[in-house]
Amino acid sequence: MSGALVLFAAMMLTGCANFYVDGTTKEVPVSEMKAVANAKPVAVVFEFQTNGVSNAMGTKALKEMVVKQISESGLFSSVEGTPSANTPILNVTLNNVALVDEAMRKGFLTGLSFGAAGNTVTDGYICTLTYLPAGQVKPVVTTARHAIHTALGSAGAPPGGIKVGSIDEAVTVMTRAILSNALRDLSRDAGFNN
Repeated sequence: MSGALVLFAAMMLTGCANFYVDGTTKEVPVSEMKAVANAKPVAVVFEFQTNGVSNAMGTKALKEMVVKQISESGLFSSVEGTPSANTPILNVTLNNVALVDEAMRKGFLTGLSFGAAGNTVTDGYICTLTYLPAGQVKPVVTTARHAIHTALGSAGAPPGGIKVGSIDEAVTVMTRAILSNALRDLSRDAGFNN
């Protein structure tokens, strides 16, 4: 087996990607959310997107976790899955704004060098909450941002990155943090008349 093939096989066995959650956006504890005196039920509509396009697999994978976190926030008396005329609606969109062209370029260059040249690829995420009280026409909108960094080949840790064991763990940590920030901002918005 040639030296290049041995190096490539070794990289495949040990893994050549490390995942980091950006350390700038941290999970907000429920205690930092503004308490709601008369919490009402809410109907949650969740959608995961990739570059603004609906991603059914992502939605299915994260919906239960998102709904549970909203339920545990204390901002609502209950969380329902089906909107009705008398129930406020909370639309939650988590958009993965991947840097596709740059990611492909970096991945290609790392592959050509068999991992000797390391690169870091960053996926950005934007969480948008759109809360519409029953009988209202003007929603309350809050957004939060986050990122996951993938270090390929010999690339080191990104500044401020928190290393996690897998991409699944990175997505879970990122989702909890970004959603908690958007919920905190919603709870403090003057227009949030729950």
